[in-house]
Amino acid sequence: MTANDDKAWHFATRAIHVGQEPDPLTGATVPPIHPTSTYTQASPGKHKGYEYSRSSNPTRGALERALASLEGGALCACFASGSAATSCVFATLSPGDKVLAYSDVYGGTFRLLKRVWEGFGLVPVFTDDPSPQAFARLVDSKTRVVWIESPTNPLLRCLDIKAIADIAHGVGARFAVDNTFATPALQLPIQLGADYVIHSTTKYIGGHSDVIGGAVIVKDPALMERIAFLQNAMGGVPGPFDCFLQQRGIKTLAVRMERHCANAMALAKHLQGHPQLSKVIYPFLEDHPDYALAKKQMCGGGGIVTIVFKREREAALRFCESVKVFSCAESLGGVESLVCHPAIMTHASIPKEIREARGVTDGLLRLSVGIEDLADLIADVDQAMGRA
Repeated sequence: MTANDDKAWHFATRAIHVGQEPDPLTGATVPPIHPTSTYTQASPGKHKGYEYSRSSNPTRGALERALASLEGGALCACFASGSAATSCVFATLSPGDKVLAYSDVYGGTFRLLKRVWEGFGLVPVFTDDPSPQAFARLVDSKTRVVWIESPTNPLLRCLDIKAIADIAHGVGARFAVDNTFATPALQLPIQLGADYVIHSTTKYIGGHSDVIGGAVIVKDPALMERIAFLQNAMGGVPGPFDCFLQQRGIKTLAVRMERHCANAMALAKHLQGHPQLSKVIYPFLEDHPDYALAKKQMCGGGGIVTIVFKREREAALRFCESVKVFSCAESLGGVESLVCHPAIMTHASIPKEIREARGVTDGLLRLSVGIEDLADLIADVDQAMGRA
């Protein structure tokens, strides 16, 4: 089977082989990195498909092919960060255009909409109700993009991607899904109707907490024309070494996500009913409000567990200070386990009154469950609970 047959391959095979074809010049099994800014031309305008590495680079192109294949999309554009990828989608819009989003989003996305793009004339509208009916009530002729995460950050709500896609398309809007938490290993939004899939490839795609990146994958090749123009014009592109690290991470995505899911599920069950906690949130727990939908849309619950302490800030901070296997750090999705206090860290840019109204309180912690031995993770959480 050749690379042209990759659509017949299963996910784990594509993750290892698409965009990773042996070098035709040397036969190197791992494709070379191309750390060049420019390309020699035989004559002005006569080149081998590459002119300048902001516009295109072979290493970046390989990563883009891999991500498009894994998400089941037509094309992909990679960026220097998830925020740069998000900004590129918003940059396709015009003053007066409305962006409708579910309120539980990454703090950086909220910051971009409210403190950057609103100043350029976009109209961000947030709903606190994740139901399709709420989106149907709020979309109108001025809505150009409907934006969701699923599962959301950090409350892990799962939204009905297919139903919301139909609502967005009913008014001629594009539908964008941030698939960072689920990854294409667990969920394929394009198959459910998404026009754009966005990733912070810093997280599970890279998988090793050693690179920053982002990506936009499109369902329709025509959508890439504007995205690719803005990628080049605005210049927020990743370097070849960053692309290489993300591509290397992709090779183990399937097996890593299996372990992330297994560890997170077991840890969530272990913490259920803990006397210090008022909530344990995980999409594949039966008491999760979106359990049935999560099981329908996803083939695993993901690697994030959110917990809420009864004693709020004091207990949460002491827990963060007491962990030994977990690290207290921003970000998520790496092989190592992390604990984050969103109200102080990742979501601090959201005003306190808005943040708390949405449920991101001082007692809430987000656990990014890594692929360490489960017994060590449970022992670490238990000893930190004892100190909290």
